[in-house]
Amino acid sequence: MAVGPTKCGLEHGNLVWVVLAGWRIALTHLVSGIALCITIIGIPFGIANFKLIPVALMPLGKQIVDLP
Repeated sequence: MAVGPTKCGLEHGNLVWVVLAGWRIALTHLVSGIALCITIIGIPFGIANFKLIPVALMPLGKQIVDLP
């Protein structure tokens, strides 16, 4: 019987990720999102960068799903 990853394992993995690299990637998304929102053409891309911040911080256990 296959068992998926436990919530405890995901939490520990996310903690290690945040300490090692996640905060830098999230900060990069924040800065680039602010910079893109300065121009009218860049606003949709800036909003997309803001939506990626939670995924950059805690990627383990997340699913990316296409909406119809």
